[in-house]
Amino acid sequence: MDTIVSLFQALGHLDQHLVAWTQAYGVWVYGILFLIIFGETGLVVTPFLPGDSLLFVAGAVAATGAMDVHALVGLLIVAAFTGNLVNYKIGGLIGHWLIARPDTWYFKREYVDRTHAFYERHGGKAVVISRFMPILRTYAPFVAGIGDMPTARFAMFNLIGAVSWVASFAYTGYFFGNIPKVKENLTLLVFGIVVVSLIPAAVGFLRTRRA
Repeated sequence: MDTIVSLFQALGHLDQHLVAWTQAYGVWVYGILFLIIFGETGLVVTPFLPGDSLLFVAGAVAATGAMDVHALVGLLIVAAFTGNLVNYKIGGLIGHWLIARPDTWYFKREYVDRTHAFYERHGGKAVVISRFMPILRTYAPFVAGIGDMPTARFAMFNLIGAVSWVASFAYTGYFFGNIPKVKENLTLLVFGIVVVSLIPAAVGFLRTRRA
């Protein structure tokens, strides 16, 4: 319980922690941020890691001169792209392993066939849009791999999603994160980013339930 509380406290004060990290670790903070973004997008077991809020705060901290914003954005685009690619490959390996097994009560071949059909029609859009939706962005590439979405097609939309996601949040933080009113309410803004990002997922869930 204490660990969970500490995690939420850290998420609520990302600006303070990130400033402390840049002072304590210097250039190594780039590697720390790389690992966080890579883990949040590349490992299905770590969807709880900060994404949108971390990018925004990192951009704001870069505006103080603690980091080079362009190097930061470039590095985190690579982290987001490779993370999704690893997640996609893991999904592909597990998917093919599951397909080779007989149907069970928790898995049927038709599930993979439906996923494959969905990504054939909406795969590109799903890969890009899910970037802006916490939790879903962790699982979208995994499902794309299970659905056997063509690698070249996935890589193209993966790159588009990685560039648009990282650049939009980091540069927004860079240009607006240090405005006094924004800075004074940064904790609320961080949680607001998370809540707003979750709205599309909630709407989609409710529509599915109604259907």
